[in-house]
Amino acid sequence: MSIPQSALCSLRPPLKWAGGKRWLVPHLRPLWKPYQDRRLVEPFCGGLAVTLGLRPGRALLNDINVHLINFFRWLQRGLHISLTMENDEELYYAHRDQFNMLVAEGRIDSQESAELFYYLNRTGYNGLCRFNQQGFFNVPFGKYKKINYTRDFSPYRKVFANWDFTCGDFGELRLEPSDFVYADPPYDVEFTQYASAGFTWQDQVRLAQWLASHPGPVVLSNQATPRIIELYRDYGFRLRFLRGPRMISCSGDRTPALEVLAFRNLSQPM
Repeated sequence: MSIPQSALCSLRPPLKWAGGKRWLVPHLRPLWKPYQDRRLVEPFCGGLAVTLGLRPGRALLNDINVHLINFFRWLQRGLHISLTMENDEELYYAHRDQFNMLVAEGRIDSQESAELFYYLNRTGYNGLCRFNQQGFFNVPFGKYKKINYTRDFSPYRKVFANWDFTCGDFGELRLEPSDFVYADPPYDVEFTQYASAGFTWQDQVRLAQWLASHPGPVVLSNQATPRIIELYRDYGFRLRFLRGPRMISCSGDRTPALEVLAFRNLSQPM
């Protein structure tokens, strides 16, 4: 059965995702529009809020989180979840144990792993995605009053058809000179334990250098800390500042954060 075009256009990010940039899409869309026939590259694709908002024909979407990329690859195949999913604490910890057993056995690219990852994401505390140094998922039960689970992800299959998903360090991506790169790395804050390896200040500097070397259009978003502002100014980026909501945080803080957009090689100013 064909999927109505209206349904495809209204697809939402399939996961809860800390630091999601759905609110930023209206600011990015006019920057993307002159380049919409090009390939969109996201070195830190996260929950896909920006890519689903801009809806490119071609995309290279990368993330260091192997479980996230595995989930998206299964969505490309038209994932339908058969796993038991309930907002129940005992079931949650049983599924978390099963997920971590798959991690220990190296079966992280399986459909079962993708289904469990989705369930843990929807049911765990505050939408966090956190792993310990051994690579095991350690987010506690979320205690939501009600959760609406999705089982049929077939509408994503058509949208994802010409998107390539990769997992690894951003520096390993092979860019085309004309690529439009949008980078949303982990915030320059103390908590960066998004994967088993954190994202250090040295990684922030390395990213700025990598972005500055790209000849095509580049946009970066990050928290506007003094050293991030200085770093991107030093590499010749133009800056714009925005107030952005904190959608999810480990402390529950919703204080607006000052965000910076740093950009280069755009055909028109922001």
